[in-house]
Amino acid sequence: MEALLMSAGVVALAEIGDKTQLLAFVLAARFKRPVPIILGILVATIVNHGLAGALGAWITSVLSPEILRWIVGFSFIAMAIWILVPDKIEEEETQIARKLGVFGATVVTFFLAEMGDKTQIATVALAAHYPHPVWVVAGTTLGMLIADVPAVFVGDKFSKKVPMRLVHGSAAAIFAIIGALTLLKIDLWVN
Repeated sequence: MEALLMSAGVVALAEIGDKTQLLAFVLAARFKRPVPIILGILVATIVNHGLAGALGAWITSVLSPEILRWIVGFSFIAMAIWILVPDKIEEEETQIARKLGVFGATVVTFFLAEMGDKTQIATVALAAHYPHPVWVVAGTTLGMLIADVPAVFVGDKFSKKVPMRLVHGSAAAIFAIIGALTLLKIDLWVN
């Protein structure tokens, strides 16, 4: 349960202001069809984060626990720094929509936008950190939906009311804390 809750919370915070959330704004404004956009986000995230979770689980099978601890700890700290850099959406990521329809365009553009994105890298690190990558993928997918579904429904109004610096700072602090605790061999939850 810890993997699910931590993954959902971290990714939901990291996703606010991220390029895929901006993509949700753009698709919602362009098509005004929330259901196929939300379903497209869900499918793209499950596939993308499923692959990232599998990579994270594989990494744990080939590296010693001590080396893995250092890599994961420093990865979380790097994510804390990276999350403070604002994303911009690339126009070509939304051009596919004209050919594939709303659902298809959302799946393709979200999948491509997530490749190498902060939340995908976070999924790899979280799956390497927690022993149950399925719960991590479920959590990161939930986190994406928590952040992106409101974006589909309220568009730019939401982004103007939420102080992005506070959200990004909070997410960065969480990543930094997780990284430091990992490096110091301190578990977040007492069992």
